[in-house]
Amino acid sequence: MDKKLLDILACPLCKSPLKYDKARAELLCVVDHLAYPIRDDIPVMLEDEARQLTEEEVKSLK
Repeated sequence: MDKKLLDILACPLCKSPLKYDKARAELLCVVDHLAYPIRDDIPVMLEDEARQLTEEEVKSLK
């Protein structure tokens, strides 16, 4: 994931910064507890495509 792109991307719902999970190829929003997938190096920033983070995942991000 390009560092410059990661710096400008924000959660489409709350506009908070996202964290990059390289192992799962996802962008994570701690505020909304959502994980947006990255497919073919393209972030899919749609709420319908995001998965809900578990409480354990959220705790590990803080």
